[in-house]
Amino acid sequence: MTAEIEPFHAIRVSLEAHRLKSEGGSIIHMEFGQPSTGAPAAAIARAHEVLDSDPMGYWQSPALKERICRHYREVYRVTVDPAQIVLTCGASPALVLALSVLFEPGARVAMARPGYVAYRNTLKTLHLEPVELDCGEEAGFQLTAAVVAALDPPPQGLILASPANPTGTIIPRAELVAIARVCAEHGIALVSDEIYHGIAYGAETPSILEVDPGAMVINSFSKYFSMAGWRLGWLVAPLDKVDAAIARMSNLFLTPPSLSQHVGLVAMDCPEELEANVETYRRNRELLLCALPNMGLARIAPPDGAFYIYADVSDFTDDSMDLALALLRDTGVATAPGIDFDPMLGHHFLRISFAVSTPEVEEAIARMGPWFASRNRGRRQG
Repeated sequence: MTAEIEPFHAIRVSLEAHRLKSEGGSIIHMEFGQPSTGAPAAAIARAHEVLDSDPMGYWQSPALKERICRHYREVYRVTVDPAQIVLTCGASPALVLALSVLFEPGARVAMARPGYVAYRNTLKTLHLEPVELDCGEEAGFQLTAAVVAALDPPPQGLILASPANPTGTIIPRAELVAIARVCAEHGIALVSDEIYHGIAYGAETPSILEVDPGAMVINSFSKYFSMAGWRLGWLVAPLDKVDAAIARMSNLFLTPPSLSQHVGLVAMDCPEELEANVETYRRNRELLLCALPNMGLARIAPPDGAFYIYADVSDFTDDSMDLALALLRDTGVATAPGIDFDPMLGHHFLRISFAVSTPEVEEAIARMGPWFASRNRGRRQG
């Protein structure tokens, strides 16, 4: 029996945005978490060199694996063997590898709600059971050790995301240590999605490998390295799981694009451009945090990292998809409905990505302000 999978509702918003743009509309794309910047200039230059000189083929770059290991030494002070690195076509295949290696069909895997839509749907596709744990405002929209410890029976696995999508919240180091301890005590396998590492606004962002070297880690070049379209990511697997991960990667996906691996290797040594991108996100975040309360959107998750604001819009609607489409059609600002991230409470939330340029954020604010001011139902005040 095949699994029933809900659609990714933000894609419907994006399709409508592109239709309106094709008709001459002025659209600001804040519905997806993809940087508006491209790969660093030196990385693009390397791509041109490779295209002129290398026929390419199925390949996993030893140099890139070594460079990723150096990244873990320099940033987190942990040692990773190059043999533990499996290069993937972005983070999504890495998630498939991790889940299919660790769990048999029917296993229960816990995750935060709100959380990234593909966690739930990938689990269902693999015939695993998502256990969604309500993480509301009082918990900072993040998992806690107490919530995990209270699960009876304990799940077989737990997916962590810090910084998280859609909220941008970060799990503090002490809480991460406590979660890892609970998982060890109850035999819960950990999968940590760390694709937003490098994008934080003052908060420390520890890797799960600092507290649990046996965890599976997913990462990607799409966010911090600004290479979403290059489809390159990686999985860090314990040595005893590597062969199983490689078997799945080679059969399901072969290898990531050779060109992307050449580009990614150079991108990892372009800190000036990459940090300039983060500064742009920081400025965009500040602009939105200042402007949104004046629109009646004062109840938001604390965006410690990533490039999202998850805003409570219950003063305006009971249907976040309807609100997102109306906002798009009236103002040209595309956002993501909260139902993607929380099927229970997400009808009262919008996710706004600020991974666009600062002028686009300023224009979006100018458009949204009068629109929300004209619609406030006045049920609650921030």
